[in-house]
Amino acid sequence: MKSYFLFGLMIVTAAGMAQDVTVEIPAPEIQLKTALLAAPADQRSEAMVYAYNSKGELQVLQEGTNNLVCIADDPNREGISVSCYNKKLEPFMARGRELTAEGKSEMEKREIRKQEVESGILQLTDTPSMLYILSGTTENYDKTTGALIDGKFRYVIYMPYATTESTGLPSKPEVPGMPWLMDPGTHRAHIMITPENK
Repeated sequence: MKSYFLFGLMIVTAAGMAQDVTVEIPAPEIQLKTALLAAPADQRSEAMVYAYNSKGELQVLQEGTNNLVCIADDPNREGISVSCYNKKLEPFMARGRELTAEGKSEMEKREIRKQEVESGILQLTDTPSMLYILSGTTENYDKTTGALIDGKFRYVIYMPYATTESTGLPSKPEVPGMPWLMDPGTHRAHIMITPENK
């Protein structure tokens, strides 16, 4: 009986400690610098940037004047990951963020957005549109400067409903770094390019 009591006490204590853990959110200028690392250098100063406020909510940190939207690293996730994408993807991406905030799973998000696209509620890009993703480890990230060492790029070109037949691309990469078409024939169809890490 005593062992059960101690075990229960340990669980309650651990749960209480977990609730007290607060996530450190980098200063706005650091979030801005890191988010823009994903963008081409000549497009950084004019890109729109979303970053996290003290409540952990995304808000516009920099109003943009070009065609890029950048998202700062989510402090609640392991590692570092920032991205920038063409503004034509914003309705699709913004809807994904809304569904995430509602607690929807990845599969639920996929199905809901599919239904909304097919019903005309959600607008997709009408031209191939670029997404840049830069990721790395927490150990290689400097929170005081916003610098990331040995970050890895991944490139995605959204082409809704593109197929292997219409593009000539394979549905899987046959060699490292080879472009390939993911989710062909669907609203999520996109070209994946993951440069080989040297």
